[in-house]
Parts: sequence; structure tokens; C-alpha cells
Amino acid sequence: MDRRRGIEAILGIGGGLASKESEQNLDVARDLGNKGKHLEALPFILKAMEDPNNLDAILHYTAYAPSQRDRLKMLEDAERRGRRILLKELGPKAFDNDGDSVGHFWGILQTRPYMRVLNSLLEMYFQMNYTTKSANMGIEMLRLCPGDNMGIRCSLGSALIRDGRYADALFFAQAWSSEDTMKAGGIPPRGGTVFKEPKREPLSVAEETRLSGRYDCTELMHTAALASFKLFGEDCELSRQYLRIASKVNPFILVRILGKIRRPTEPNRLPRSMGSPEEAHDYLWFGQDLWMEESVWEWADSNPDAKQVILKNCSRPDCRVREGSVAQFKRCAGCRLISYCNTDCQRAHWKDHKSVCKEHQARKVQTKLFARG
Repeated sequence: MDRRRGIEAILGIGGGLASKESEQNLDVARDLGNKGKHLEALPFILKAMEDPNNLDAILHYTAYAPSQRDRLKMLEDAERRGRRILLKELGPKAFDNDGDSVGHFWGILQTRPYMRVLNSLLEMYFQMNYTTKSANMGIEMLRLCPGDNMGIRCSLGSALIRDGRYADALFFAQAWSSEDTMKAGGIPPRGGTVFKEPKREPLSVAEETRLSGRYDCTELMHTAALASFKLFGEDCELSRQYLRIASKVNPFILVRILGKIRRPTEPNRLPRSMGSPEEAHDYLWFGQDLWMEESVWEWADSNPDAKQVILKNCSRPDCRVREGSVAQFKRCAGCRLISYCNTDCQRAHWKDHKSVCKEHQARKVQTKLFARG
């Protein structure tokens, strides 16, 4: 939620919807909060909230809510307030499909605080297990902003599966991963939420190869694999293909699933790169429990092609030992990117790995500081 970079850093929250005084108070509160000084931050948040147009101040204030239910009420009140603000700013057709604004939210600066409220609501509905509301919120966000500037693709597929809408989830993944969409950088209608019957025919060799090299479709391939399994069962070649692709575009996800590693307890708030552990964290927070159902886990664990991708060799170059089971080897505690079959190999390789490991750790620290402003 750091707006001190980009266009809002220049023009202010929502392009100047909130007063400068309110924005400055919120920035002070945010900096204090990042230092763990939450009680000291509270008076500045309350001061920022005196401007009714500062929806971001409300979002920060919800962290002080005594319960999830209280926080949800505050977010729903903020959504209604944001809607009134946008109807006043953009006109009575601001939320109508035939108006000038729908389809361009986020690109219109005044809509950004409102979209941040919707994103927080989506997460809150998910945490409270309001599955239909969570899925419908994602669909609404893509209606308003089909280009998906907020990365709703990472969560909507899982939300649809959680709501039992397997056909919609598969269609959604196929719409975003089609060659026409990816090759031209296009956007499917309403961000892939004009749902139709999904394709169930197996992918061609060329299509599977194309998707296996697309590291920008991690969540889509996992959604497609799980949704097609739910729809068509374990004998479906299409679901096996999607699982193979998923294991290649981000192996960190299946490693955690098949290794039965604990699911993340909160969403990732830091920047992520394609195919990274941070991207895996994003997906697993929303969807790991769906994969831990006995029938799903056993199906994924029995796919030899996918398992061969995620089984690791020891990272010491002279060692030829390979994992016999997923997540058998321990990862380097510093970078978390490479693994060793035993401590002897780790010690022997440390001299060569040390500089790379330290550099990676330094980058992560800098990335975290940058994300926090």
C-alpha cells in the first residue's frame, strides 16, 4: 500500500482525492507501523481519517479492529463510502457497463483507493471462509479492471474452486493462458470472467511446450490442473498435462504441497518475481489446503513427470545424490534456493556458494526496505 512511488506519489492518493494534510498524517502512521510502533501510529491514522475521502486511512485503521467481524464491517463501510465518492467524482454511470469508467478502473486515478478496499475485502472474505463472496469480489474487480493491475488472477482461480465452480475456474485459466491472449498481450473479456464451457481436449505437444516455458502463468496452470482434475477425474490427460506444466513454471509450489510443508499463515506483502518462492507463497496462501485433500494430494503425488521436475539433486557439483522423496533435502538457511543431501556437502560447498548466498540475502533485505518505503 505504499503510494510514495509512481503517479500517486506525485498527484496524491487517488490523484488528489485526499487532502495533503491527511496524506501526510497517514504516511507518518505508516512509517511508525513499519517500525512496530502501532500505538504511536494510531493518533496519526485517526487524524488522517478526518478527511472522509482518505479510504487508505480506513484500511490502515482496520488493523486495530478487535475481531475479524469488526474488520469486515469496517471494510464494507469503506466500500460503500468509496462507491459514493466515485459516483460523485465520475458520474452516475461510474459502475455501469455502458458507462465510460467500467473497464478502466485503476487507470483512472480516483478509483485506486476503492480498488484497494475491494482487494482487502476479497482477502477478508477468504479468511472468514465466505467462499461465494470472495469469488464474486474477484469477478467484480475484473469487471471494473479487466487488465488485472492488482493480480487478482493469483487468487480468483482458487476462490472459484473453493466455491465449487470448477468449470468456471478452468475456463478462467484457459482464457488467460490462451495463445491469443499471451502472444498479443491481450485481455480476455471482463478479465476472463465471461464464463463459458471450458475445453477438455488434451493439449497439443506444441501447446504444452509453449505453456511450460511461460513463467508468467504459475497460478493459472495450477488452477487449470486442479479444476480439470475436479471436473474430469484422475484419468483425464488434460489435468495431467496441466500438472506437468505447473511443476515446471514454479516447482516451489508442488514441493511444499507434496512435501506437506505448512501452508503460509498470511499473504505475502513483498515484491515477487516469476517462478520464485515469493510467488509460490502468494498462490499457496489462497490455495494450498485445496491440494491437501486426500484424493487430490494422492493424484498429484502419483504423477511421475511432475515429481521428476521437483525432486532435487544435491547442490554440491561433485555430488550425484538425488532426492528419493519431495523436500527430503534441507535448503540453505540463508538464500533458501539450493539444497544439500547432508551437512558435509553443505560445508564443502560453502566456499563457492558464500558470495552468491550473501548477495541474495542482501537483495532480499533491500527489496523489503524498498517495499516498505
